[in-house]
Amino acid sequence: MVRKGTFLGGCAVVALLMPIDVATAQEAHGEAQAQESAESASDIVVSGSRPIAESEASALAVQKNSLSLVTVAAADSVGRLPDQNIAQAAGRLPGVAVERDQGQARYISLRGAPNYWTTLSFDGINIVSPEGRDARFDSIPSAIASQIVVSKAVTPEMPGETVAGNVNIVTRSAFDYQGAHFAGKAGFGIAELGNRKQYEGSAVVSDRFNLGGGELGVLLSGSFYQRAMITDNFETDYERVAQDTRPGNATRFWAHEAENKLYRLTRRNWSVSGRVDYKPDSNNTISLRSIYTIFTDDEARDNYRFDLDDRQGDLVPNSAACPTTLNSTPTTSGYADICIGNTPQKGTIYGIDIRQRSTLRAFRQSIFTNTLAGDHDFGDSWHLAWVGNYTQSKDDRSVVGEVAWDSPNTRTLRPTVSYDFSDPNFSRLSLFTTTQLSGPTRYQAGTPMTAIDSFTKPPSSFTVLDAVDTTNAYTGKLVLSKQAAFLGGDATFKAGFQFDQRTKVARENQILLNTAAQFATIGLPNDYNQFSLNDPFAGKIPLGYTFRYFDTDKMRAISDAARANFAFTPNTANNYSVREQVYAGFAVASVKYDWGSILGGVRVEHLKNRGEAIATVGATTGPLVAESSQTLVFPSLHVNFDVDDSKKLRLSFNSGAARADYDQLRPNVVVNDTNQSISGGNPAVKPERAYGVDAYFEWYVRPQGYLMAGLFYKKVKDVLYRQTRTFGSDALNTSGIDRSSYVFTGITNGGDGRVFGAEVAAQLQIEPWTSDLGLPGWMGGFGVSANLTVNDSEVTKPALGAVPARKVRLPGTSDLIYNIGAYYEKYGLSLRVQYQRRSAWLDGIADDLTDAGDTYWAADDEMDISARYAITKNFEIFADVSNVLNQPGRRYSEPGNLLTATGTPSPTSTNQTIEWERFGRRYSAGIRVNF
Repeated sequence: MVRKGTFLGGCAVVALLMPIDVATAQEAHGEAQAQESAESASDIVVSGSRPIAESEASALAVQKNSLSLVTVAAADSVGRLPDQNIAQAAGRLPGVAVERDQGQARYISLRGAPNYWTTLSFDGINIVSPEGRDARFDSIPSAIASQIVVSKAVTPEMPGETVAGNVNIVTRSAFDYQGAHFAGKAGFGIAELGNRKQYEGSAVVSDRFNLGGGELGVLLSGSFYQRAMITDNFETDYERVAQDTRPGNATRFWAHEAENKLYRLTRRNWSVSGRVDYKPDSNNTISLRSIYTIFTDDEARDNYRFDLDDRQGDLVPNSAACPTTLNSTPTTSGYADICIGNTPQKGTIYGIDIRQRSTLRAFRQSIFTNTLAGDHDFGDSWHLAWVGNYTQSKDDRSVVGEVAWDSPNTRTLRPTVSYDFSDPNFSRLSLFTTTQLSGPTRYQAGTPMTAIDSFTKPPSSFTVLDAVDTTNAYTGKLVLSKQAAFLGGDATFKAGFQFDQRTKVARENQILLNTAAQFATIGLPNDYNQFSLNDPFAGKIPLGYTFRYFDTDKMRAISDAARANFAFTPNTANNYSVREQVYAGFAVASVKYDWGSILGGVRVEHLKNRGEAIATVGATTGPLVAESSQTLVFPSLHVNFDVDDSKKLRLSFNSGAARADYDQLRPNVVVNDTNQSISGGNPAVKPERAYGVDAYFEWYVRPQGYLMAGLFYKKVKDVLYRQTRTFGSDALNTSGIDRSSYVFTGITNGGDGRVFGAEVAAQLQIEPWTSDLGLPGWMGGFGVSANLTVNDSEVTKPALGAVPARKVRLPGTSDLIYNIGAYYEKYGLSLRVQYQRRSAWLDGIADDLTDAGDTYWAADDEMDISARYAITKNFEIFADVSNVLNQPGRRYSEPGNLLTATGTPSPTSTNQTIEWERFGRRYSAGIRVNF
């Protein structure tokens, strides 16, 4: 489950404008600060006891001399970001929305755009996430960062795959500090749901050394974070039932499955990083940087699935009207049968199948990135910058073991279930035994039951999965620049070349056992109660039944036995290799005038893709290779006007292209000549092109503060969809068989669309105005930050079968996102409260009404509180409360748009909850030291 929200700590955030060459962000930061301080002696002066004010002041100083639109989360004076991972730290910024998994921030969406439009980079070098193009940020601890720079306006120096923007993590350097430096953090926390523990710790040590005529800086850092948790969950899957042909059936969608996924989780983040910077003189710098991050997710999931449509065939289609009075002894199972009084919201189903799954997973994701970079000034105005990078990302999706337990076919050994789905925040189930009446098809509810594991559920299968995706990426970049007078201004001309090669290899192997003899070999009992614990349910959601958690030690034991006695078999349909090569050249010029500045240029990219996989064509299975190439051009222009010395107007035009993910480009296909169908990847899919304009006004309030308002618009072409369509190619024609007219299911290009909206932001502190307002000095510690983003998006969903083309939102887009934060910071005390509201957003677009329409996530409210107190300049204590409101994440299906598109009148309210989860509040506290 993925849920969006944000987490706020004690770190200050402002909207900034910086040069896009953020690999040199720290040097630019220092220069801008110096210039700003020189410009106005009235600027607020801060010290190490005011982390929020320090971050705001330094960020505003950078912004005045910047050339393109970004927002920044800056560490305070001792280099601390209070949030545990990068997504949490960025989530408070204007126009930034965070998607959560199990309550933990994971993906970043910028200004309402899809999350795969956001790219991730370390010190200006784009990094492939372990999952692929969907940059995942929860695997990156904030301890490695000195700044998080979110670029919203794309420039020619950025890769073309950057559409909505880029999140650049500027790593710490020894030159950030005056000399020897050490900082550490240790903390402990509690999750109120299940009383689970949380631990965290980090340390940074650095120093600077004179070496010959130059200086050497060395920095080492490490971090660890662990959180255990319990999840409250229910899920309900709806469908249109073919046998339900009674009047009103067009707007009836029945729950074919109800389930609870009851998690016991332990998540951990590790990171180790090192950086060596050598400055032989003032004109040359060489830097070696290495970062290794690991994210693990040990997940025990007890999944109870109630297969409500197991005997759907009992219902005979009949279009005549019928009485809908209650009938407790029907001749059908009761599923989708309005003639016995059942409705999609309430009813009873007799003798259903329990499909239970006991799953133990051991997910592990890692990023190992290594960079060697140099900056060299020569002549009187020339500069050369070069970068070489190697990154390996791994996504280990292995399953230690999964046991499937299923009810027997004898209906009297199965439960009868009464359901009530009328409340969107509850899934109420009541269990009974099933009693057979006279005749082979008549049943009624028997004795009420509470303990679900008293029903017979023998094992039906056992699976062990080894699944690892590995991506190896190489980057080389060379940029030559020259400063010169040009058209009455001070200009910088840049020309550069960049090469990227990324190869993703996916390998899956599994052991699948499904006979009694195999179960006996590994020691899997026939009775689930012999495989389970007697621990009570640790969550709070009313289930309507009690259950027993499975024993993780016994799962590991049978998994070891399976590995020892049976061989793994490759999952060939999921194994592939995709290589992507990008040859890029760019030219960019920036000119500064008395009235402002202009930055413009163009980037040209030549893409080459090659995919290898095993494909099934008809009765033949064998290797398949697919290759494609194309050239794309990305122009951009940024104009900045200085209205006066405190106000700026910024205009920009930019372009980008979102490419399909690697697994979607794989050439795996399964061709079924009997059904005339093709399914799998699509190596020929085109990138999703986007062209955008921005207009922003900024006011740097004297002596300290910031106000911003902006408009943005982005046109999208060839929107990527997972869709069913006619294949339309002769690439798979063999043995005289024309397969171009077969039905293809996979990623493809759809229609065009657009997204436009507005942003406003403000941050103000009372401190500079206390005297003028006649306020006591202690009130100067109060401050406020707020931002608002409004969106309107629309894309064309192409026609499919009987469903005509229709207009839908861009997935992941909320109409409204706003943050309101208040803080007090003085006398060593720092307190902050932050609230975010996000309106509902589209999660998935349906092709038809088979599964009850499009899916959405409901509106989300988040509040977090942080506090810290500096006992001395070297020692402080902190406390945080996250998820204060403890609002659930709710996903629902909404068929209204599809019903309207097909000419069917839609009821006033048609949404039905399909997923609901709650995670509980979390409390943590600890200490920080700094020397």
